[in-house]
Amino acid sequence: MPLYEHVFLARQDLAQAQVDALAENATKIVEDHGGKVVRTETWGLRNLAYRIAKNRKAHYVGLDFEAPAPAVAELERQTQINEDVIRYMTIKVDAHEQGPSAMMRRGDRDKRRGDRDDDRGGRGDRDDRGGRERGGRGRDGED
Repeated sequence: MPLYEHVFLARQDLAQAQVDALAENATKIVEDHGGKVVRTETWGLRNLAYRIAKNRKAHYVGLDFEAPAPAVAELERQTQINEDVIRYMTIKVDAHEQGPSAMMRRGDRDKRRGDRDDDRGGRGDRDDRGGRERGGRGRDGED
């Protein structure tokens, strides 16, 4: 059976339980049509690059599954109907990624980076530049 990755963005005002229910519903659709969900990842509430339907953030969810083409068509049809989903994308892949996805690794890296910054005390690696005088014209137009 072909392998697919399906990612959808849910509205920002949904609770995490509602987002999990959307992922369960997608899993059920795939399994009812003879497919198998290999992995489900919730990437959390993230900022969008631009506003979509008045949403500045969205809950990201990724699914890796193997299923026949009719299952994918039904999943996309159901996802498109659902008003809680603002965007979705399904792609066919040659193989599923082993281990955590790139989005999950990014979150781990950000957490480690945040810990390292705390050890240095934030911007402790910068030297004190002292007071600098403004060049050019002042507010009154005088030099």
